[in-house]
Amino acid sequence: MNLVKQQFLEAKSLLESFLADETQLERIQQAGIMMAGAIRNGHKIISCGNGGSMCDAMHFAEELSGLFREERRALPAIAISDPSHLTCAGNDYGFEAIFSRFIESIGQPEDILLVISTSGNSDNVVNAAREAKSKGMKVVGLTGKTGGKLAGLCDLEIRAPHSEYSDRIQEIHIKIIHSIIVMVEYELGIGRV
Repeated sequence: MNLVKQQFLEAKSLLESFLADETQLERIQQAGIMMAGAIRNGHKIISCGNGGSMCDAMHFAEELSGLFREERRALPAIAISDPSHLTCAGNDYGFEAIFSRFIESIGQPEDILLVISTSGNSDNVVNAAREAKSKGMKVVGLTGKTGGKLAGLCDLEIRAPHSEYSDRIQEIHIKIIHSIIVMVEYELGIGRV
């Protein structure tokens, strides 16, 4: 039982550390405002990540395009997660190009790319951010540790407190994701606070 309780105490400690950093909380608000503005102006949000971060990218997109808390119109969001695209691009261009190739195909100026990487150093995610910037897109990053290579590529980086383990960073990332969605809905006047 102590081992189980310890998991929650570690998560609580990391969450308290994040809550104490007003800059990060302000960045979540800014991300929501930025994304709502893009949607209001007819643009879309694309998200990507690897492993658990891909699951978070998919979760983010489906909450916007599907249903979050209350009935409202669908919002334009898509995660780069189609297995046929990933395996095709990976086979033909290498794993480091699976996300950037997708951005090259459908990314438009003023769209937003949400990149998720606990290290900030995943080559395929970094390459997606570079491709997005070259297309005039805005990049919002969810990172951890030092922020890695992504830190310098993001228009807005939201960094989880340093943790030895990726799962602790991902626990903060999912709270950030849900908070961004709340802000997007609020800014668009379609959510209930």
